[in-house]
Amino acid sequence: MRHTLSLSLTLTTFWVLMSGHSSVLMLFLGAVSITCVLYIAHRMDVVDHESQPIHLSGKVFGYFLWLFKALVVANIAVVKSIWLGNASISPVLVTIKSSQVTDIGKVIYANSITMTPGTVTVDIVGDRLTVHALFQHNVEVLNTGDMDRRVCDLERKC
Repeated sequence: MRHTLSLSLTLTTFWVLMSGHSSVLMLFLGAVSITCVLYIAHRMDVVDHESQPIHLSGKVFGYFLWLFKALVVANIAVVKSIWLGNASISPVLVTIKSSQVTDIGKVIYANSITMTPGTVTVDIVGDRLTVHALFQHNVEVLNTGDMDRRVCDLERKC
């Protein structure tokens, strides 16, 4: 029930922010649309802890702030390599282990790696992620386990 409530609040907030309409008719049509989406989602049985990860709400903003800082640092490194030319690039394809237990934790970890400029998660098999990195340094940073630990803290199940 709380996942359905979370989805309805998310859809309502999104609709109000995106529509910009406040007439009675438009608000009514928005409510009807949201109700239809909730009904269909409930019938499809897709409203659960993975589609509405409200258990992540407490620490997600702190993680996003840390990830934003990591993105800025990685962007600066990629821009420096562009200015310096091909000699500064040392591409590598490695397999790293993830500590996440749930599928959503693994997806958050893989997407966090991919969002960081210079790295792309190519494959996930079990607890192993195949990562392509432009620089050997990126792999060394991943091997320190800081991002893995932070996603585990966010997930609270590692």
